[in-house]
Amino acid sequence: MTMIGLMIMIVFMTMFFSAMADGRQRRGRKSGHHPGLPVPPTPLGGPQHVAAPLPYGFTRTAWGLPTDVPLSRASSEAIESDITSFGIELRELDFDVVGYELTDDARGDYTTALDAYEKAKVSLRGARADSEATHITHILEEGRYAVARVRARALGKPLPMKRPPCFFDPAHGPSVQDVDWAPPGGAVRAVPACAVDAARIGLGADPQIRMVNAGQAAIPYWEDRNHAAWARGYYGPWMQDPSMRRMTQGTLMIGGFSQLMGLMDDGTRP
Repeated sequence: MTMIGLMIMIVFMTMFFSAMADGRQRRGRKSGHHPGLPVPPTPLGGPQHVAAPLPYGFTRTAWGLPTDVPLSRASSEAIESDITSFGIELRELDFDVVGYELTDDARGDYTTALDAYEKAKVSLRGARADSEATHITHILEEGRYAVARVRARALGKPLPMKRPPCFFDPAHGPSVQDVDWAPPGGAVRAVPACAVDAARIGLGADPQIRMVNAGQAAIPYWEDRNHAAWARGYYGPWMQDPSMRRMTQGTLMIGGFSQLMGLMDDGTRP
């Protein structure tokens, strides 16, 4: 090979490898990966694609895919009932604040409540898994707290403390205090209660417990495992709250509620 031929070959090889490197850089920029950083492997050994965040309550397998059980009829019907009652509460709020001047903060809370109502309705229409039920009831819980804030701001009262939902029925809204209460045949324990239920217990009356159909009998919701996903959206974020911990730990725990929240592993966890 002549000297000229060797130089031509060197130039050609230099251009070839330069084109390959430039192509890798363009592919890296298109995929959002910096060409100077390694691509994280997946179980299949290919490039990893970062998945979008999942709604509250979802989990992922080791393969990065969401895993869940189908949406139960009990959770679906309970959510539909809660959305309806929340819509009624929003209409009542309109009448409650008529004639009061709402501040920007009050209007912001109002918008949050209305958004929660719409998000819950849309989410239920597309819900296919039980963890989506958990996501929806968490939205409703936040919406009801926003309603409480609107009322307080409109009436010039102190903002309500962020507390767990009423134990007797989360659709009652945020609790206002802990009350001493004993289920039939059980020990007395402190549970979070809304203003209405706290007043009823204070007068010696029974609280308004949410009863659900289980076969041919109506039982408190916390005794029905089919309502687990629904209940976890309301109470799951509050399991470290002192009032909830007293209910689910030690000799005073409410066994059905603890199992509902997945806190008791008896081999048949919901």
